[in-house]
Amino acid sequence: MKEPLGARRRRNFMQSLLITAFALTGIGMAQAQNSTPATPAKISTVYTGDVINGKKVVSSLNTNDLEPGQKHLLYFQGVQMSTGQYWYVSVIVAKGAKPGKRITLSSGVHGDEMSSVHTVQTVMGRLNSAEMSGTVMAVLDIARPAMESMQRRWPSSGRGIELIDMNREWPGNENGFSAVSRQAGLVFNRLLKPNTDLAIDFHTGTTGLDAAAFHIGDMRIPDVKTMMMLYPVPAIWDNPVYPGVLHNAYIDAGIPCFTPEVGVARRLDLDMIPIFVEGTMNVFKHYGMVPGAIGRTAVDANVYIGKNAVPVLTTHGGFIELLVKLNAKVTSGQKVAIQRNAFGEVVSEYTSPVNGLIGSLRSDATSEPGNVLLFILADAAPVSGSPPYSE
Repeated sequence: MKEPLGARRRRNFMQSLLITAFALTGIGMAQAQNSTPATPAKISTVYTGDVINGKKVVSSLNTNDLEPGQKHLLYFQGVQMSTGQYWYVSVIVAKGAKPGKRITLSSGVHGDEMSSVHTVQTVMGRLNSAEMSGTVMAVLDIARPAMESMQRRWPSSGRGIELIDMNREWPGNENGFSAVSRQAGLVFNRLLKPNTDLAIDFHTGTTGLDAAAFHIGDMRIPDVKTMMMLYPVPAIWDNPVYPGVLHNAYIDAGIPCFTPEVGVARRLDLDMIPIFVEGTMNVFKHYGMVPGAIGRTAVDANVYIGKNAVPVLTTHGGFIELLVKLNAKVTSGQKVAIQRNAFGEVVSEYTSPVNGLIGSLRSDATSEPGNVLLFILADAAPVSGSPPYSE
């Protein structure tokens, strides 16, 4: 039966009102998300009174309140989950016997990055608080729900299991639109920023992409350059990268920070982790926090420094045969991969668009059109419209 003209007009009018109201609501929510409450210059330690597995829970932390010469194991109370309970973040504080720098190590901003967590655990296991100056704080599992399922992004059940990349949400907003934004705001305002002079945010390549041992950071910032060069890494991406990542939120707050990339996602790279442990201990030694001589550095590793990460994208679907390895130097026009269909016929051959160093490679053996095949660290600018490196 055909709908009468008058009824159709009334229906269309009501739909337009709903769309307008929804848009205005969205604008209001966006404005609320961007108006982050000011953080007090000094924050106090607040214990919730809860104890989990023998570890006290805090909703804010001032490491000055902790006993010096000891390690402290705490849980930080983060955002609420859909049941009304809380996501808790694991925190280790090695409080030196003497005053000094405050350095924060973070991991678990992406839930599939295991080597970054193991790196921080190993570093904290080597620290003797009684012999230290200053404070090292480790925050190990910031995106807890993503880590529970070992996936890169935070699952939001309130919007159809939407997956949100937490490392595009910093510094967050305690009263933000999403749980991820609120988690970032709580962690940054009440845990990270008030207790940090220098920071290192550990990551790995994303699932489906192997990564070499390298750093991401802005070498125009003196302390960032100093810290990155204290690691025996073969490559550095000298670039501030994109808004919303944790290391840029730190820098916007006046705290030097960079991102080490510790290999492949989802498993422990036990060959690569020692490089980052050694480098982190070098940082502590350089700033007079722990005794001992500085070990190998980027100079010893003959580090390659590139300004951009240039991607090569697949143009077809099919099976990938890579012709290069991580850390290999390539020249413009060099063949880097072959792709075949199910019959074994070659459907595409891929070449490097620039001179540079292979920083990451696709780990999956097949690919749809448009996927990232590899990234090349280079001085050449990336192709306009190409995807960024999945940091």
